[in-house]
Amino acid sequence: MALANLSRGQTSAGAIGTRRAAPALRRVACQAYKGDNEARNPLEKAAIGLATAAAVVMGTFAPLVAPPSADAILVASDPVKNAAAILRNALPIDNKPIRQIQKDLESISEALRIPGSKSLGPVARSVRGAQDVLSRQKDAIIKDFAPDKKAYGLANIDKLADSLTEFQAIVEAKDKQAVPLKQREALSYVGNIEEAMVKGFPFQVPKEYADRPLLLGRATLEMRVKCAQTPEGPQTFTQTVVLDGYNAPVSAGQFADLVARGFYDGMEVQRADGFVVQTGDPEGPADGFVDPKTNEIRRVPFEVRVQGEKEPIYDFTLEDLGRVNEQPVLPFNAYGTLAWARNEFENNSASSQVFFLLKESELTPTGSNLLDGRFAVFGYITQGQDALADFRVGDKIEYIKFVDGKENLKNSQ
Repeated sequence: MALANLSRGQTSAGAIGTRRAAPALRRVACQAYKGDNEARNPLEKAAIGLATAAAVVMGTFAPLVAPPSADAILVASDPVKNAAAILRNALPIDNKPIRQIQKDLESISEALRIPGSKSLGPVARSVRGAQDVLSRQKDAIIKDFAPDKKAYGLANIDKLADSLTEFQAIVEAKDKQAVPLKQREALSYVGNIEEAMVKGFPFQVPKEYADRPLLLGRATLEMRVKCAQTPEGPQTFTQTVVLDGYNAPVSAGQFADLVARGFYDGMEVQRADGFVVQTGDPEGPADGFVDPKTNEIRRVPFEVRVQGEKEPIYDFTLEDLGRVNEQPVLPFNAYGTLAWARNEFENNSASSQVFFLLKESELTPTGSNLLDGRFAVFGYITQGQDALADFRVGDKIEYIKFVDGKENLKNSQ
């Protein structure tokens, strides 16, 4: 499989997967087209350019003839592109003080774009703001901890307080180079505090999928890939992958189960075209994982959770439901977004093939792309994602293994 099924050895001309994936993109292009003689605003032009570029990359471009008109779609402002931030936002919690601390610390990234030492003023204000909230509203944060995670949450509050004190000293010393590292550290403690607020699992998986491997929470994986050729010569890269079972328990669970089985260990990268990096097609005629219990290919139902909804949608894409303007909780916004590959016209045809999205691409503008709600995202590379650009077909995945969270994997093997 590719973004749709990918035959072994297929090149990028076959595009997001097989050429079967093309008609949907051609339809999108047609819907955005209004005719050469009509005026178009910039958003409409962008939509046409996006759809046309996608069709070209998929090797299926054809002239657009007499299609119907469509309304332009407005893109949400300032979409989040950082994988760790997306994962923090995706946690099923509602604690305003910790979210304010998160917002203050995340705003530092924008401040750092200001040249020279002028950025340190906004950074200092953000750090002070986070310290103030933590000091004044510590009790409001603590009261939201899950009983079984309270000790973990309290430990991370102490770590965050120490980190913010050290952060303030860094700013006072005008050590701008140390700011991003300390910001990342502080936000990691914020994420841990937020995870300590998750009480149980937020919804019930549908009965028809409840006996599948499920990830009822999150898991962190380590992926090690040996690259035969990079600009610096042969290299081996280690990356951190976070699976989000809170928002995609079936998708993340079936991938986690394959990791636990060692399915991907020793497997080659099977597609690397500057758009995606893909793997998971096993040797032999099968295009997915053959379950030894049934001797049949195990399939993964399509799964996507929309912002504002309590549980995921199963079996139907947002396009199927006429909800293409709605935003998934786990979007294709970050470099290294992890999703299932499947046949274009078979929503529940995923099995073992996965892809990592390479951003920023003109085909996938953050917050407005052709993938959100059409392919099932279930995780992100949170560290080492830049190495994806060096991956080539034939490079070998030495292993993918659990770092933590394996206890959240249920019904495995």
